[in-house]
Amino acid sequence: MSEAWNIRFGTAGTSDSFAAQGYKSSLDVPEYTAKMGLNAFEYQCGRGVRLGLDKAARMATLAAQRDILFSVHAPYYISMSSLEEDKRLNSIQYLLQSAAVCRALGGRRIIFHSGSCGKQSREAALEKALDTMRRAVSALDEAGFGDMTLCPETMGKVGQLGTLDEVLALCGVDSRITPCIDFGHLNARTLGGIQTKADYAAILDRMAEVLGDDRARQFHVHFSRIEYSAGGEKRHWTFADTQFGPEPQPLMELLAERKLAPVVICESAGTQAEDAQTMQQMYRAARNV
Repeated sequence: MSEAWNIRFGTAGTSDSFAAQGYKSSLDVPEYTAKMGLNAFEYQCGRGVRLGLDKAARMATLAAQRDILFSVHAPYYISMSSLEEDKRLNSIQYLLQSAAVCRALGGRRIIFHSGSCGKQSREAALEKALDTMRRAVSALDEAGFGDMTLCPETMGKVGQLGTLDEVLALCGVDSRITPCIDFGHLNARTLGGIQTKADYAAILDRMAEVLGDDRARQFHVHFSRIEYSAGGEKRHWTFADTQFGPEPQPLMELLAERKLAPVVICESAGTQAEDAQTMQQMYRAARNV
């Protein structure tokens, strides 16, 4: 990635306001996103890669006219740490399918959940995921998708593979693998561990320490307020639901102060675009201080 890579704000899927404003088709996504003043969109393939490549290419043309960058969230049923080898190998195929759609959309980043620990230790689950990740990188290279960026995501449930350090370990497989830091997930799995600006700073510092390159500046962000219980994540909420954390303001201040340039994707429940706008405004205000 070049130094010209700039911070972007966008949504995971469409807000309720998408339909409320009369939009109906995924071909309307670029116009709606631009109308909301945003310049990123994460296309959701959580339940399977169903977007046709021709339609994706049409969306890419419309997005390019508006400087909107697509990313793709790969299927939720990916499990790079499964005890069953078939599931691990199938996960590589789902990443290949996601890469094809991502390229057609003109995007580069494929975000995915790496799996759960299940009945094995965290260490054993991570070893399986690392092996699957190595195979996935080779498979993408062989299929001509070497320009695509895999983004393992930090996860919200305690039993899932996806602590900050586990995600950074997966990024160690190849210099192209870039972390997706879901701050709501990290807050949920640590049962409220993100309370202050210093808590955010510790996460950013750790990422910079381990990666030591542009990936720590141009990473991927998921953000939303998330309700949690003893097992971690329960439910996504909106920025209006202030009884749930974490708070976006300290993070936006840090991104501005450190001149970091991630793609910031909002995953609020139904108000993604509006809450992404709020984060964008917070960031701009912090830059202008």
